[in-house]
Amino acid sequence: MEALTLSNTQKHRTTVDIYGQQFVIMGTESPSHIRLVASLVDDKMREISSKNPMLDVNKLAVLTAVNAVNDYIKIKDQLERLQAELQKEKDN
Repeated sequence: MEALTLSNTQKHRTTVDIYGQQFVIMGTESPSHIRLVASLVDDKMREISSKNPMLDVNKLAVLTAVNAVNDYIKIKDQLERLQAELQKEKDN
């Protein structure tokens, strides 16, 4: 089992299963949050794998990370646009 650290302050150790492998995630987030994140990663890996069954696990993990960061950037951009609109409304 690999231990992954989500932050410098190690308060919680949570064992999760992602794509058939167990990981111990250490971080300050609650165990339920860590399990949710792991479940979403597992779901995304399985979704991508079902569409690309010939991918090896390393490529699958990279594509999953690319998808996650793409989604993050889109949401971050949307948040910034909404914050700018809100600020514009406040200034009027």
